[in-house]
Amino acid sequence: MFLLIASDRTPIVEPKTIKSTLLCMCQLLRRRQELDYHWKKNAPRLRRRNLLTGLAIGAFVVGIYTIVSVKQERIVEELDDEARIHISRGPRTSANS
Repeated sequence: MFLLIASDRTPIVEPKTIKSTLLCMCQLLRRRQELDYHWKKNAPRLRRRNLLTGLAIGAFVVGIYTIVSVKQERIVEELDDEARIHISRGPRTSANS
């Protein structure tokens, strides 16, 4: 926006600049209204999609956690079985090996 300064130091705006500025502001306002309308229109669908994505990620994490914990439990059981066998055999020394 071009400002001209009068001799008494009051800014004077050129009419041509005012018109183009108002036109730009109107276009910007119209664009913001369109975007707002589209956001409001698509908000429920976007919310639903986000919910489904969140549930899918949560189910995946719970599934992975379950698989890992079951494998860990099996490993611990195998170690317990091996420990029981070694305890029942007694300590290994050079006399009984």
